[in-house]
Amino acid sequence: MKSLLPILTIVAAILVIWVLAVVPMNMHLTADQAQRDGLMVMPQTPAERQSYSGLGLSFANAGLIPLTYTLDRPRLPSPHQVAGEMWETIALRNVTSRQSLVYHGWVTLSATLVGFAIGTTLGILLAVGIVHNRAMDMSVMPWAIASQTIPILALAPMIIVMMGQFGIQGLLPKAVISAYLSFFPVVVGMVKGLRSPDAMQMDLLRTYYASSSQGFWKLRLPASVPYLFASFKIGISAALVGAIVAELPTGARAGFGARMLVGDQYGNPLVTWAALFAAAITAAALVAIFTAMERLTLRRMGMAAA
Repeated sequence: MKSLLPILTIVAAILVIWVLAVVPMNMHLTADQAQRDGLMVMPQTPAERQSYSGLGLSFANAGLIPLTYTLDRPRLPSPHQVAGEMWETIALRNVTSRQSLVYHGWVTLSATLVGFAIGTTLGILLAVGIVHNRAMDMSVMPWAIASQTIPILALAPMIIVMMGQFGIQGLLPKAVISAYLSFFPVVVGMVKGLRSPDAMQMDLLRTYYASSSQGFWKLRLPASVPYLFASFKIGISAALVGAIVAELPTGARAGFGARMLVGDQYGNPLVTWAALFAAAITAAALVAIFTAMERLTLRRMGMAAA
């Protein structure tokens, strides 16, 4: 419970700031709507207009404040509106419907998992080569670092267009972009883990005349497991971001990115915010799964969870 208290405190603070920000963000829209509905008489004199400008509008029309939390198309949706949109599109829609966030979530998640598998495999192989081959360490590692300086928003359309020229569309281009973002954390973490055994442990293996492969399987690989799981948790989140970004420039019809585009194009922030929070919850769930796997694996190996 004590470990949850700081998290709950931060969440509560964010919710309070969010709730308070709804009023100034939505007051002008609310006032315009109230005027059209005949619920408010707009100021006539210059002095009255001055009192209605800026934040003064919020205080001069305190009776309109509750209405700022119920606009159909608000600039900033209130928490209960986002929660209601998520409940409707997750629990009350058929999972095969294009209005269901479960359907869109699976589309994004499938690309995320495929991309993460590709990126993880590539990252582990590169890390093993970097640790055991100095030439790869001097050549591949700088290029891996430099690759992450390219903005993904600029790279994603290029990858999708190039792969489209060869007739490759759909899941695979999104998976490639997810792999691009997820492989780097795995490379760095795995290299750090494989190099974590100290000199005394390595000398002990040489004393036993252990071969290089025995040193890898008996010492280096087990020592790298905590680092690897830490990289997995970063990599899976990055892979999800990559899958969503890949959906944005293609006009995708399904996926969290597609739902965000629909919300922006049709002026419905609730759709955008619901997809955004659904993506955040998906990322948190994936990280939680890897955390549970980490604890189970380290317990089976006789190692305390980091």
